[in-house]
Amino acid sequence: MSGCPVRLHGPDFQADPGSLYEKMRAEHGPVVPVTMEGDVPAWLVVGYRELHHVLNTPGVFARSSSRWNAWHLVPQDWPMLPMVMQLPTVLYSEGADHRRRAGAVSDALSGTDLHELRTTTARMADRLIDSFCATTGTDLRTSYTARLPALVLSWLYGLDDVRGDHLADNMNTMIDGGPDAMAAQQALMAAMAELVAERRLRPGPDVVSRLLGHPAGYTDEEAVPELIVLLGGGNQPTAEWLGNALRLMFTDERFGASIAGARSSVQEALNEVLWEDTPTQIHAGRYAAHDVELGGQFIRQGDLLLLGLSGANRDPLVRSAADRGGHGSQAHLSFSHGAHQCPYPAREIAEIIAVTGVEVLVDRLPDIELAIPESELRWRPSPWVRGVASLPVTFTPAEPYGAR
Repeated sequence: MSGCPVRLHGPDFQADPGSLYEKMRAEHGPVVPVTMEGDVPAWLVVGYRELHHVLNTPGVFARSSSRWNAWHLVPQDWPMLPMVMQLPTVLYSEGADHRRRAGAVSDALSGTDLHELRTTTARMADRLIDSFCATTGTDLRTSYTARLPALVLSWLYGLDDVRGDHLADNMNTMIDGGPDAMAAQQALMAAMAELVAERRLRPGPDVVSRLLGHPAGYTDEEAVPELIVLLGGGNQPTAEWLGNALRLMFTDERFGASIAGARSSVQEALNEVLWEDTPTQIHAGRYAAHDVELGGQFIRQGDLLLLGLSGANRDPLVRSAADRGGHGSQAHLSFSHGAHQCPYPAREIAEIIAVTGVEVLVDRLPDIELAIPESELRWRPSPWVRGVASLPVTFTPAEPYGAR
C-alpha cells in the first residue's frame, strides 16, 4: 500500500484532526507516508495494533535517532530538530543505558510527597486565580492553564517563579517548532546547566538534587538534557490536558454538574480528553533497525516512524470497544506504552496538577463559563500538540484570597 505522502504541516490539524485521521486511514491504512517541514519524509503510525506493536518491540523499532537515514535531508535550522536531536537522555537511549536512566528518573520523581504536591498545586492555583478573579473574565490559557503546570514543575525543581516562567516560555517555544525553536533549546540548556551546578553544590529536597545524587551516577553533562526532557514532558502536555478538560466541561452538558461543584466527573472529563483530544497528538519517534513490513507498508532500515497517539486512540478497531464501556477505559495510548512510556510517577504528578487545577478553579468561580460560542474556539495549528489557542471565560467577580 502506498500513495502520495500526507503533509504534516499547515492548518489542516487546526479544525478537525479526527476527520483527517479517518481520511489518512482510508487512503493509506494504519501506517501513513508523511512529510514534515521541509518535505522531510517519515511514516505516521495511526493504527492502534500497529502502534502497540511498534512501542513493544524496541529491537525492531529502536529509539536512538542516530539510526535515522534522512539526516542528510535536515537543514541546520530545521524547526523540528529539537524533537529528534541525538541527545543521550532517557527519551532517546536504548538497552542498558535506557534502563539505567529510566530507573533514576522514576526514583527522582517518586521521591515527591504527593500530599505536599496537592497542597502546593492548590496554593499556586489560588495565587493565579487571585490575579484575575476580581475582574469579570480572562483568557484561561494565558492566565491559568499554561502557567499552573510550569509553576508546579518549577517548585519540583526547586526554582522560584521567575526562573520557572522563563524556563516554561523557552520550552513552549522549542516544542512549537517555529523559527526560534533552536534558540529556545540553547537557552534551556544554559539555564539548566546553571541550575545543575547550583544543586551539585547545595542539594535540596527537589527532583534535580535527587537525580544528581542517584546511584546511577549522573554527570552534569548527562543531567542537563535529562532534566530538560523531564520538564518538557511534564509542562506542555499537562497544560494542554488541563485546558482541554476545562473546554470539554464548559461545552458538554454531561459535565455541567462539575462546574456547579460536583467533583465526581472531573476525572471522567480528564480521561475522555485523553481519548478524544490527547495533548500529544504525534510524538517522534522510532527508527527501523532493519527492513520490515508494518501495516501493509515496507519500512526501510533507518526510516523514522512517528507515533500517532491521537490517530491510534481513534482507530475504529478499538473505539467500538471503548465506546461500549464509555471513556472510563484506560486503554488509550496517550502516555505511550512499552519501555519508553511515561513513567508512572510522572503520570501521578500530571494527574494531581490537572485534577487540582480543575477543582480549585470551579470551586473559586462556580459560575465560570465560555465567553464566546464553542464554534469560535480555535485550536493551535500543530500536528504535534492538541490544545486551544485561547480559552476566554466570564464569571462573577470574586474577592482574592490574598485580600482576606
